[in-house]
Amino acid sequence: MKRFMLAVTAALVLSLSAGAQAASGPARARLDAFAHDLHSLTGQFTQTLTNVDGQPGQTSSGTLALEAPREFRWDTLTPYKQTIVADGSRVWMYDPSLEQVTVRKQSTEEAHSPLTVLTDVSQLDKNFKVVEKGEHDGLVWLRLTSTAANPQFDYADLGFDANGLARMTFRDQLGSTTNIRFSNWKRNVAIPPQTFNFTPPKGADVIGDLPVISTQPLKD
Repeated sequence: MKRFMLAVTAALVLSLSAGAQAASGPARARLDAFAHDLHSLTGQFTQTLTNVDGQPGQTSSGTLALEAPREFRWDTLTPYKQTIVADGSRVWMYDPSLEQVTVRKQSTEEAHSPLTVLTDVSQLDKNFKVVEKGEHDGLVWLRLTSTAANPQFDYADLGFDANGLARMTFRDQLGSTTNIRFSNWKRNVAIPPQTFNFTPPKGADVIGDLPVISTQPLKD
């Protein structure tokens, strides 16, 4: 599940950022228009995971928030709760049902992942193959395929309507497919800074690369 959540986050953040020399066409034009002068973004999502046998699983939904260049929050609210927070330094993943928090350096998560595009748009063409996939389901589509040796997902298809990003479909390394529908986008809104701060709840098991807190006394 953690790998799935990270892949969703990475693919989504790429979809919200504009590159320079990728595939040209109607879908690319809509991506560029959606990402133009984008500083912050909030919205809602509904997602369904389909296993390798083609059987759909449970549908979940929640909210997301993005603040350029490197802050991100993804909250699954129903039918269970899970949270990802990228604070610019680390990525925190919290599963309340397990009472577990996993934390990793954000630079590690960004290596050969779409998260790099927020801080350096030139990485889009360096790390991904971007191809126009035509029109279906009333949307125009782009396919993103990572050029990394060990990508987080096989591909991500981004579907755009006249208002911007409407859907994302991606297949993970195990052959499962995730379909996400987005709604209620709000561009360049003021997002409270605490949205991207995460403090592990009391009693939660915290594993991973925690920040180092200095114990040295302050100099006069």
